[in-house]
Amino acid sequence: MSTRELVILGCSSQQPTRFRNHGAYLLRWNEEGLLFDPGEGTQRQFIFAEIAPPTVTRMFISHFHGDHCLGLGSMLMRLNLDKITHPIHCYYPASGKKFFDRLRYSCMYRENITVIEHPVKEEGLVHDDGKFRIEAAFLDHGVENVGWRISEPDTIKFDKEALKRLGIEGPSVRLLEKEGKLLVGNRHVLLEEVSHLRVGDTFAYVIDTRPCREAVQLAKGAKMLLCESTYLDEEKELASEYMHMTASQAATIAADAGAQILVLTHFSARYRDTEPFAKQARAIFPHTFVAEDLKRIPFPR
Repeated sequence: MSTRELVILGCSSQQPTRFRNHGAYLLRWNEEGLLFDPGEGTQRQFIFAEIAPPTVTRMFISHFHGDHCLGLGSMLMRLNLDKITHPIHCYYPASGKKFFDRLRYSCMYRENITVIEHPVKEEGLVHDDGKFRIEAAFLDHGVENVGWRISEPDTIKFDKEALKRLGIEGPSVRLLEKEGKLLVGNRHVLLEEVSHLRVGDTFAYVIDTRPCREAVQLAKGAKMLLCESTYLDEEKELASEYMHMTASQAATIAADAGAQILVLTHFSARYRDTEPFAKQARAIFPHTFVAEDLKRIPFPR
């Protein structure tokens, strides 16, 4: 079974601190590496996390404020240096195309990698390649800022003992899955008699926004919600002024959406201790984690 985990490469907001790098988040899922908002220094954070950069197969940029994209160019350059052969899918708001190009070609190097761009012009389905279904919605941050909802497909799980009792094996199993029924002896065995449907998991990414309907929609029923929590509740008015959220507001979104796990991140540099974020959020949504650099949070099946 492949590794399934969220790796926090950085969890600061606009200004990095001695203890928190610019934000960057690697979701290792189904033998792929999904990198969200690589800020400045992301390439070096991979070294500290002891993860090889070629793990990355897809990159997501929510918007083009510096703390969410300044590591994009260096990560592409690094993957080029590593001579990766798999394509890199890049998802970003279409209005930021000029910034994407500037970051991608910000220095001299001979490009050998294959970059497949997915500029987002409107909310809804962005990409579905059978491995992941990627949906987007625009959040409330004053600039075009995309939140992401990523789901894996549903899968058929067979009851091995039931198959064994009925003498179904090898190619017959694949035929049963394809046709939905299989003639065994003098009767048809239906697929649902020997299997169940495992609903695919969903990961939601909500960053740099005030509370909004779109954030709840993205997180609806998600296995994990990675959500910004720039301020504590005491700075609620400041959060609204700068179009961000507090710990309690993030927890309310998780609760309203019926998410299973909430991970708080994107902390203002004014805070050294993040434990108060956990306390405020858990009062509303108990299953809350607080991000810290290089922390690994399981994304269980």
